[in-house]
Amino acid sequence: MSGATTPEDSSSGPDIRLGISSCLLGEEVRFDGGHKHDRYLTGTLGRWVRFYPLCPEVEIGLGTPRESIRLVGETESPRLVAPRSGADLTERMNDWARGKMEEIASWKLHGYVLKKGSPSCGLFRVRVYNEETDMPQRDGRGLFAARLVERFPLLPVEEEGRLHDAKLRESFVERLFVHERWQRFLAENPTPGGLVDFHSRHKLTVMAHHPKLYGELGRLVAEAGTRDFGELTRTYAERLSAALQRLTSRGRQVNVLQHVMGFVKDQLSAGDKEELLISFEDYRRELVPLVVPITLLRHHLRRHEAPEWILSQVYLHPYPKELMLRNHV
Repeated sequence: MSGATTPEDSSSGPDIRLGISSCLLGEEVRFDGGHKHDRYLTGTLGRWVRFYPLCPEVEIGLGTPRESIRLVGETESPRLVAPRSGADLTERMNDWARGKMEEIASWKLHGYVLKKGSPSCGLFRVRVYNEETDMPQRDGRGLFAARLVERFPLLPVEEEGRLHDAKLRESFVERLFVHERWQRFLAENPTPGGLVDFHSRHKLTVMAHHPKLYGELGRLVAEAGTRDFGELTRTYAERLSAALQRLTSRGRQVNVLQHVMGFVKDQLSAGDKEELLISFEDYRRELVPLVVPITLLRHHLRRHEAPEWILSQVYLHPYPKELMLRNHV
């Protein structure tokens, strides 16, 4: 499978490392002997990431094909059982998952994509069956998924089904690339100056998601050099993750576009200003995708030699343009 790898291959390939449920790569590890190959992940996104596949059910020794399993009991602490045989796999799965987390930590992942609905991998709204009525409620989380987000609370994690939604897909991929840059900062230049540089390049990205946390992050950076740096970067990472998990809105995007335009407005002709403002409003009214005003704005920033810190903003080029994530209306 193109793009797939094992941890031992980590010396080559793309910089983005993505954990993934094996069945999404087309591996025939499902309970029925099949797979759930997701061609967006392996085709479009696969050009830019190195996959680290894992199937928890196979890892704990279940065969392929195998008896189906499901979650039963209380949503907060469900049990994983095979209803036909009555086997309880809860302890087996949890023990393996907790032990596996240290190996996963060594992979230095930048994100994870899980199989929706799975009693082991499902992240949201997994069926949990009532033991008395045998009726399911969609309010559970797969056991492996629960251990994963418990161990790596700041790791961008998503289900493949939700990535079919354009807004959720754009949000996840943006967080994936931001997380990679954050990990690179921690590895290469974990200094107050390095933090200032990282924050400066991500200002507009954060502003588009969460203006309030944008202010908090700025105040944190201002404290760099005056408080424990490890504690400060941990707090910064938590606030940054919380900010980016909030989806952008057209209103906040337009506010950012107008903010950027302000740096060259005195150099713009009346016609250029009008053209930009019309493109902003067309985007707000869902007549054009975000790529239209962004492209026009970038043209004027380069033409009028805008300040370098604006030109270096991640907001203007957050991920490879070939992903076309800003092309949807």
